[in-house]
Amino acid sequence: MTTRALTKALAARLEELLRAGRLKGSEAVICGFIAAGDDRGPRYLLEGEGEAPFLRMNSNNYLGMALRSEVIAVEEAAAASYGVGPGAVRFISGTWSSHVALERRLAAFHARPAAMLFSSAYAAIMGIIPPLVTDKTAVISDELNHNCIINAVALARPAEKHIYKHLDMGELERRLETAAKSCARAIMVTDGVFSMRGDHAPLDRIMALARGYGSAFAEGAIVVVDDSHGVGAFGPSGRGSEEFTGSPRADLLVATLGKAFGVNGGYVVAEEIVIRYLRETSPLYIYSNPITPAEAAAAHKAIDIVDSPEGAALLAHLRKTTARFKAGLIKLGFETLPGEHPVVPLLVRDTERTLALVSHLRQRSILATGLTYPVVPKGDEEIRFQISADHTLADIDTALEALADVAA
Repeated sequence: MTTRALTKALAARLEELLRAGRLKGSEAVICGFIAAGDDRGPRYLLEGEGEAPFLRMNSNNYLGMALRSEVIAVEEAAAASYGVGPGAVRFISGTWSSHVALERRLAAFHARPAAMLFSSAYAAIMGIIPPLVTDKTAVISDELNHNCIINAVALARPAEKHIYKHLDMGELERRLETAAKSCARAIMVTDGVFSMRGDHAPLDRIMALARGYGSAFAEGAIVVVDDSHGVGAFGPSGRGSEEFTGSPRADLLVATLGKAFGVNGGYVVAEEIVIRYLRETSPLYIYSNPITPAEAAAAHKAIDIVDSPEGAALLAHLRKTTARFKAGLIKLGFETLPGEHPVVPLLVRDTERTLALVSHLRQRSILATGLTYPVVPKGDEEIRFQISADHTLADIDTALEALADVAA
């Protein structure tokens, strides 16, 4: 076989990852679910686990939209009308009416002139940062930004790349001052909510810095925010980190349809001329199929639900269950971080104990994700719990009872 030498090298690398404790290993395969009933939320069935029902506390489905019957019904109806795939990239003939309607709905939801769909939020970040970077651009990024931002900046190869300490606005300002000496354009990029910790960027202060230093750059200082974990799950009406911090609107806001909205895909909202430019220059938009027309219709329905009194009630319940779980962790003596986002980290700060706790929870039929180096820095090992509006108060208590068995 011509790949024999390659496979030998790859096998050796996998063995290195295993010895270092960095191998993710096999994936849990969800093969069905049991609908919510009485005082409990939905339970999930795993391949190889028979009929054992699992409480899922590692899902981005923050509002339970993925299982809502009305969202499913809209997607099924749209698939019957349009088929199960787009059939082409958008500029050829892959744009359907549901794509256009969803972009208009997203623009309205975020009070922006225009929106643009991508196959995922990861693709959106990878697709918008490189076209905005020139050989006279500085990119200034939070040290804990998501992997998609790190890779997008590397792909863009800006004239200068500056990394500031997590949420350190003083260092961000110093980086701006440095970049202004030699660059014509500055792009400040940050997560809205940081997915591993559940804390959020002070967007109000970042926007103030952008406005204050805009005149120092010939082509301005702009702010790009990836609020994939914030939109739909954070803020009184689910508008995300901008709403929570009372921030002016970011210049480009990226988010996902695959978390709180429960479907699939990503998007960016911005000024109309920016969106027009990106449609002409972003390869991950131009050369990649969009989400299906049926997914677009389902996402539209999910946004309508979020943007309604029913959505407000879901968000209120989500805040209540999140607060209950966080208070329970503290009462048990566990370390967590302050904040209202439904990502609730249990800080273990040790790889072996993190993995042992995850195993214990699985034995108690609870799915949670352990995060160890290099996903998080050494010393920040944790279990990331994600609360959903699908969870009942009894579900929260079930998880806390399981953790009480191993509390220090």
